[in-house]
Amino acid sequence: MATIPQDPKKLIEQAQKGDRACLARLISRIEYRNQETKKIVELLYPDTGKAQIWGITGPPGAGKSTAVDRLITHLRAQDKKVAVVAIDPSSPFSGGAILGDRIRMQRHSGDEGVYIRSLGTRGRHGGLSHSTKEVVLALDATHFDVILVETAGVGQTELDILKLAQTVLVVLVPESGDSIQVMKAGLMEIADVFAVNKSDRPEADKLVRELTQMVGLNPHDEHSWMIPVCKTEASRDVGILELMEFIQKHQEHLTKSGKRDEKTKAFLREEMVDILTEELKTSLEEIFTTAGGKEVLEKLLKKEIAPYEAAQIISGRN
Repeated sequence: MATIPQDPKKLIEQAQKGDRACLARLISRIEYRNQETKKIVELLYPDTGKAQIWGITGPPGAGKSTAVDRLITHLRAQDKKVAVVAIDPSSPFSGGAILGDRIRMQRHSGDEGVYIRSLGTRGRHGGLSHSTKEVVLALDATHFDVILVETAGVGQTELDILKLAQTVLVVLVPESGDSIQVMKAGLMEIADVFAVNKSDRPEADKLVRELTQMVGLNPHDEHSWMIPVCKTEASRDVGILELMEFIQKHQEHLTKSGKRDEKTKAFLREEMVDILTEELKTSLEEIFTTAGGKEVLEKLLKKEIAPYEAAQIISGRN
């Protein structure tokens, strides 16, 4: 068994040559969130920007993992290299992914053209951690053609997927409720393609009609993207090819309209905000280990100052 390089540059070179063990170690090092993470991202960044990034979101039980499994099969039939980042609820103790690599996708585990990795949300309540975004950069730089990011569920923090993925696929089922619930979840704002999965069930056609009507109410012109609504039965591979065609059409629309660059800028802005927030949090935590920080905490404990006043002292504004 080959030795895994410790040097980040050599590790990246081996991962780019298709060494799975090195890729796994590279991603683990990104997740560690230490000083080495900065060096790794600096080395990876020049090789990024080539992959298509698809976000797959929707309520729990909608069949997202089954849909991803089918998408992998069809993408591999096109000879595309596919990576999957499956976002799982974090363990409250370790911060790691509880569910592990998705069992449904394991039939692809022997395929050298497919890489599947589960990541924890790390306290983001269904949203995306900073590590997720940098893991996607790593997969992009290691020559995957399509990166599928499957999220844990739907919630306000789930809107993070909009800042990462170029195309967002929202998977719903008839039981997801009426169109009002879809609007409340903010899905109209993030969806580029809707899939009504398990469409053999009652009420499927009703949900398709309501979604189509809602899409039609959005302001649009000849240059706008009209969100398609696709009926699927992922478990039987029904409608998945049509779904892929809609996703590819959206990718083409991004290029023709110039919105791909807009999305990339939004992602990079978010990456910088995450980096600055992470550095600021580390700096603030270090302050409380100093004599001055401990003194402020003692004054708070004794009710000599209030929390806002203490924060102003720490920030140097008082």
